[in-house]
Amino acid sequence: MDFTNADSENTVSVSPPVADFDYELPPELVASRPSARRDGSRMLVVDRVSGEILHRTFREFPSFLRPGDRVALNDSRVIKSRLLAPDKNIEIFLLEPCGERRWKSLVRPGRKLRPGARVTIAGTEATVLDVLAGGERVVEFAREPDLEKFGHIPLPPYLRRAADADDDGRYQTVYASPPGSVAAPTAGLHFTGEMLAGIPHSFLTLHVGAGTFLPVKSERVADHAMHEEWYEISPQAAHELNAAARIVAVGTTAARVLESRPKGALTACTARTDIFIYPPHTFLRTGALLTNFHLPRSTLLMLVCAFAGRDLVLRAYREAIAERYRFYSYGDCMLVL
Repeated sequence: MDFTNADSENTVSVSPPVADFDYELPPELVASRPSARRDGSRMLVVDRVSGEILHRTFREFPSFLRPGDRVALNDSRVIKSRLLAPDKNIEIFLLEPCGERRWKSLVRPGRKLRPGARVTIAGTEATVLDVLAGGERVVEFAREPDLEKFGHIPLPPYLRRAADADDDGRYQTVYASPPGSVAAPTAGLHFTGEMLAGIPHSFLTLHVGAGTFLPVKSERVADHAMHEEWYEISPQAAHELNAAARIVAVGTTAARVLESRPKGALTACTARTDIFIYPPHTFLRTGALLTNFHLPRSTLLMLVCAFAGRDLVLRAYREAIAERYRFYSYGDCMLVL
């Protein structure tokens, strides 16, 4: 059976099993806190041509850029999307707006928040209007909730802790601008303003949805239903990236934006994408990729394997584990050339 990805115009003839993207990670290597300095992380450098793997620090990232390179970064800002009722027995997790004072949301516990249910939360009243096919709720607020005052940063569940004041700043890139993400574009967390000032870069926007981190439950990769996310490419970014000799995508989200556009020159646009990138995939624009280390069986790991080759990526992961790299959102990073 053939599987066609309409966004990228790539045809995938074979769907690999999800088990091909599994690996064992010692739990102590999950980074529960960020490094003391944003640019203080380690960086595993992987050469796709030679298969060479180098151990470097992120401060050395600019030295791997070539003349004519352009670094593409996702400038979406994480919103404080976790809302808790005063007794903390009810949670509404905002996913994205879907009308005036209306949000597509995840709720807990679902049995208490059926259509018609009302709850006082975040200094206002929320009413459940509908339950969607995926179990999400459409929630209408009496007035728009003040997320800065009442909301909480949505840390990934595997961190197993509540967000605190430190996370308010560190689970956000230094260049974050338009609000809309419910998860950080984590490869960008390593950058400082000083580093950005010294390298050619352009900003794209993709509002990261909670579906980014959903586990793949199907046995075959192609049977997984990918989430949809909103993105934007500005006229300036399109012009700068079209002129680049090589585009270095910072994170899988930036890569997804670049690969969602049809062949030819990039144009300014506002659109939505549900592109699912997994091996084999021919990348149209991404020439190099900076990314963090991802969860086993995740769509993010599959994208990296599509870019660098599954065997090489899993070999790099094994070496990172042996060298005690820090994994996941607050962890170290990998540069694939």
